[in-house]
Amino acid sequence: MNAPRFGRAVEPLHRRVDVSEWEHVYIVGDVHGRPEELDRLLAELGVTDDDLVVFVGDLLRKGPDSAAVVDRVRSADNLLTVRGNNEQKLLRGEKELSNLSDDDLDWIASLPVAVSWASDGDAPGALVVHGGVDPRVPLEEHTVDDLQNTRSLVPGGSYGDRPYWWEEYAGPQRVFFGHTVLARPIDREFAVGLDTGCVYGGELTAYDWRADRFHSVAAAEPTEERADRKVLDPPFSAASDANGRSPRPSPIESDSD
Repeated sequence: MNAPRFGRAVEPLHRRVDVSEWEHVYIVGDVHGRPEELDRLLAELGVTDDDLVVFVGDLLRKGPDSAAVVDRVRSADNLLTVRGNNEQKLLRGEKELSNLSDDDLDWIASLPVAVSWASDGDAPGALVVHGGVDPRVPLEEHTVDDLQNTRSLVPGGSYGDRPYWWEEYAGPQRVFFGHTVLARPIDREFAVGLDTGCVYGGELTAYDWRADRFHSVAAAEPTEERADRKVLDPPFSAASDANGRSPRPSPIESDSD
């Protein structure tokens, strides 16, 4: 599989990782300022300095302590995140978080919008973005906004407006993403959705890339309310069964304490 490559506006914000240097590789969904759940998830995974953890963005906003989450990720060489749409809102001045320092904002501005790596052993290569990719458009033509906000393929569409991009996307990269709040992870051949609504009282979910396995911890309590119509129950596929189960299910380990 060829490495993903973007156009000149996005490629400088694309970070390539050599995963052969890491024992385990985990991809984690939207944290949204919930440090307690993040620490519990990392502890459950048993993350050490020899493991790489990649976040799909939206580390901050909505939850009780965005600064603690930012500090946790900034301070560890083996924790890496893409820039989500909520980070982008801070940089554009649309939103503010008074407990973030100027250094924090400089760090956020330095974040990539895409992270990728090649296959290693039996594990296929991966592309991590916040929102998704548009299967109708070559990667070379994607913008930062596309990678951070893509969800529905309907012009101006959002929740409830099918098709969603992952329903039409057929590779070649397997894309890991957040942004769209899910009742459970999306697990498809070419797309893995990881925002399981921790800040809304759902779960914080990680995917173990080498083991092809999900892990999750339950939120202690919701920080914000969320309308049911804005929590999708995947996979929305003709191949799914009557219960909406994914055509490619993976076991989920959940810590509900």
